Order: sequence, then structure tokens, then C-alpha cells
Amino acid sequence: MVFTGAEITAWVGSFLWPLFRIGALVLAAPIFSASSVPVKIRVGLALMLTLAVAPLVPTPPAVELFSLASLAIIVQQILIGATLGFTLQLVFAAIITGGQVVAMQMGLGFAQMVDPQNGLQVPVLSQFYLMMATLVFLALNGHLILVDVLVGSFQTMPISANGLLPEDFWQLARWGSYVFGGAVSMAIPTIAALLIVNISFGVMNRSAPQLNIFGIGFPVMMLFGFAIIFVTLPSVVPQFSDLVVSNVSMLRDLVTLR
Repeated sequence: MVFTGAEITAWVGSFLWPLFRIGALVLAAPIFSASSVPVKIRVGLALMLTLAVAPLVPTPPAVELFSLASLAIIVQQILIGATLGFTLQLVFAAIITGGQVVAMQMGLGFAQMVDPQNGLQVPVLSQFYLMMATLVFLALNGHLILVDVLVGSFQTMPISANGLLPEDFWQLARWGSYVFGGAVSMAIPTIAALLIVNISFGVMNRSAPQLNIFGIGFPVMMLFGFAIIFVTLPSVVPQFSDLVVSNVSMLRDLVTLR
């Protein structure tokens, strides 16, 4: 049996080009891209997903592998995969930002630990919200929905040198405002409640100047903060779920046919 160069190029391309899109998504998407996940596991996951998805991918263009056209296709696949993963990261960034705002209001901004998702120092409260959001995301089968969007992107945005347009990146930048909107909506009940506590301490300080506000204010603010978090925590889950649904809808619109 003799194989021609065109057939070998087609077989290699049918696996190689989807691998770049899937690999970029795995390296950029939340949970998969966590620094606590070894690189070998991420690479193995990308290879397994590619083996499962490759038979479903439309026939790629017959392009020489070592050419400028092939390089353009590879760049587009990396951009598409990285954009899908990074867009979903914005949802988790909203949770982290909201936790930072609440921690600063409570006086816990100095209590920090390493975030395994991004490898950065974040307040412990942000880490608590992030772990909760991760569990909710997995409970909602968000990882499976992300894979479904990825597989569907090969149908609506086939492998070619044409991919994302400048308008798509502007849409992504506009959606980034949801990071701050989601963070504020999550933190506003705690901020409002702690503001009332601060006003109360201000009134106490004016009526009894000899009272050491700094001595009693810090532990009281922490206690009130934890109590408010306990009361408002059930409302955080629906807000996070709405952000995920809105994000997935935006991702599906992003990879539709041009």
C-alpha cells in the first residue's frame, strides 16, 4: 500500500490543527489551566480530547504543513481556543474581585494565600469564593458545556486561515465589564452592611471619644463581616450561575458562522 504526500498531509492536518485549538483552550480555561494541574496532565487531556473530536471535525483544507498558509491556520486555531478559555476565566475573575472587595471592607485584605488557579497572592476570602465557584461550576457541568462549545466551534467556525474578527475581540472587551459588574453585585450587600457598621462606630466615637474604636472596631468588623457573608452566601450562587450562562451564550455567539 502506497500513500501519497497529499494523503499524509491530510491525515496529519486533521489531527494537528484541532490539537492547537483544543490545547490552547485547555491551557487557558479555568480549572484545566490551574497551576496545581501538572503540564503532563494538561497535555494528555488535550491529546485525548483531540482523538475524540478529530473524527467529528469537517475536512480541513489541503494545505502544505510547512508553509505560510499552515502557519496562518495554526495561529487562528490558537487564538480561537485561547479566546474561549480566557472568556470563561473572566467569570472566575469576577468572583475573585468580589472576594477582594469584601475582604478589604472587613479588614482581611492582609490575610492572603496563593491562588492555585492563577498562581497569584489573593485574599483568603477570595480563595473561599473561588473554591465555591469551582464546585458550583462543576456541579452545573460547566466543563462539559465548555467541551460542547468547543466541539460545536469546529462546525460553525471550520479550520481555515479565517477565524476571529476584530469585532469579536471588541465584543470580548465589552463583556469584560461584567467582571466588575458581577463583582460589585456580589459584594454590594456586604459593603452596604459594613458601611452601616462603620457609621455606627463613627457615631460612637463622637459620643464617647475616650472609647478606643480601633481596639474594638477591628474584631467587631470581622465578626459582622463573617455573619453578613453567612447570610448573603446563598445569593452568590445564583449570581455566579447567571454569569456562567451569560458567558456560555456569548461564547456560542462568538464562534458562529461569519
